[in-house]
This record gives sequence, structure tokens and C-alpha cells, in this order.
Amino acid sequence: MGLRATIMSTALALLLAATGQAAAGQAAKKTLVVAADGSGQFRTVQEAVDAVPEGNARIEIKPGEYRQVVAIKANGIELRGAGKRPEDVVLVYDNSAASSGGTGKSGSVSVSGDDFYAENLTIANDFEKRHPRTDEGSQAVALLMTGDRGVFRHVRLLGYQDTLYANGKGCRAVAEGAVCRASRQYYADCYIEGHVDFIFGDAKAVFDRCEIHTMPHVMDTITAQSKVTPTEDSGYVFRDCTVTAAVGSDDILLGRPWRAYSTVVWLNTDFKAPLDPAGWKEWDGKLATSDYAEFNSHGMAGDVSKRIAPSRQLKAADVAQYATRAWLAGTDGWDPEKVR
Repeated sequence: MGLRATIMSTALALLLAATGQAAAGQAAKKTLVVAADGSGQFRTVQEAVDAVPEGNARIEIKPGEYRQVVAIKANGIELRGAGKRPEDVVLVYDNSAASSGGTGKSGSVSVSGDDFYAENLTIANDFEKRHPRTDEGSQAVALLMTGDRGVFRHVRLLGYQDTLYANGKGCRAVAEGAVCRASRQYYADCYIEGHVDFIFGDAKAVFDRCEIHTMPHVMDTITAQSKVTPTEDSGYVFRDCTVTAAVGSDDILLGRPWRAYSTVVWLNTDFKAPLDPAGWKEWDGKLATSDYAEFNSHGMAGDVSKRIAPSRQLKAADVAQYATRAWLAGTDGWDPEKVR
């Protein structure tokens, strides 16, 4: 056999070995079935999660409502709704900051494990449907996500105040001047609803082609990103999203800065509900150091010349830096668009 043929043969063998290893890895992932009617291995999602403390498991959930708190700490857990639509599988509870001992403890679903994946289901907190709202303590999280490399496809996130806590694992504790890489999260073709600060936290996240829906309240602020220091590697990017609103939601703002270096970028947003021309809202003087930007906001986006300073309008040449791969690659080259 000639040298060229030997090289080709060796390359082919390596390729086949790699393919076999990948297939073996996929086959090794445990599959568990949850069904509220008893037709699966487990009746609740938490029972299935507890059955695989080592992680690396695919949990298929049959249609139904699952009213319980779910906590996922293991890595490599997948939740996949087995219905025809995300509405068919609902994970819901009604804790609030007041009833659970804090906003961060109120999540219906909490995920701290890395490499989490969710598809074709609904995660909700229906506190305001079941209890009177109060001035304090009505924060009620549907999803608390702190794990790194989390992917959500065709997931509905329902709530009111503080629906999605897209957060990290502790950049607030990092020394001043040190680089902290926040947890990375990718939301594709999702539906997220709420009113006050309903997408908040310090994750580094991309929202692709999502519908963002505001509910009636005296103040509808979509985001409250919480980047703490200039060196923290976090921020939210919304790309090709649509903003809609329920009847009575007529004071919509893109966000306000929960922390001093809040970072949020909206690209190619179609506003099917009226945005307040100011766009953003001050919060205890933190707006001056925040980074708020837009590109090609259209529909009922209002007069962008009236946006509150120092928010800015991007140019076409600026947009490439916010591509999903560029924004979320990190030091390991993660590409969430390939995760299925």
C-alpha cells in the first residue's frame, strides 16, 4: 500500500472510530419517561431527576400538568416534552419570594447543572393567578437558570414579576478587576411573558427568534440585567425577536439596570406593541454606566431619537460581534446552535 493510500486509510479509520464513539456516547445517555397518569417510569419530574444523580440523562415528559418544584443539580440533564406543542407539558408551581424565603428560592424549576437542555414544554409560576399581589414579596420565578451551556428550544416561560432568572454562579463574589465568566444560556424560538423585570440576572444569554410578551402592570420592564463589574463577561442579546403585549400593557420599556454595568442589546426587533420612546428606565443612577443598545428596531418601536441617554443605536457593522457563536463561544468554543 502506498503512502497516500495509507494516510487515507488511517484517516478513515480515525473518522469511523470517532463516529462510533459519538454514537456510543449518545446511546449511553439514559432515557427516562415521566407520565402523570402512571404510564411512565415516574409520575413526577423530580422523581426522574433524583433517579439519575450522576446526570447525563434524557427525561421525556408525557402531556399533563406537573405541579411541583423541580431542582436539577446534575450535569447533562435533558427535559423533552412529548406532546405535540409546548402547551401540552406544563411544569408549574406558585411559590413567591415571600412564601419561599427569597426571589432566588421561588423558582418552579431551578437548574444549576451544566449542559442542560429543554425542548417543547412550558415552565410557569402562577403565583399571581392564585394569590393576591402585594407590594413586597410578589416576585415569583418560573425558571431559575444558573448552569453553564444551557439550551432552550420551543419552551414557554410564563409568569408575572421575575419570570426568568437568567443568572450565573456568583460573579458578585469575584474580586474587583478580576474577570468573571458568567453562565452561558441560549433561548431559541421561545415564548417568555411577564411584567416587572421579567428577564433578569447576570447570565451571558442569547434570545433568538423569541416572542417576548408583556402583561398588564403599572410598569412593564422587560429586562433587569445585573452585570456587576466592567470585567464581568455577561449580558443579554435579543436577535430577531417579537415584542407583543396583553390588553392593558401600555407602558413597555426594554429594561432597567439592576446592577451598575447592565448590558442588553436588541437586534432587529419587531414591536407589535407600543414601546415607550424612552426605551429604557433609570434605576438608582446605574443607567450612566450601563450598556444599552439597539439595531433596526421596527414596528411600534417609537421614535428612537427620543431614547434615554446613554443608550445607543448600533450600525450594521457593529452587529457581527453579537452573533450567537461570537457571543457565547467562551474559552471552550461552545456553539449552542448545534445542540439538539
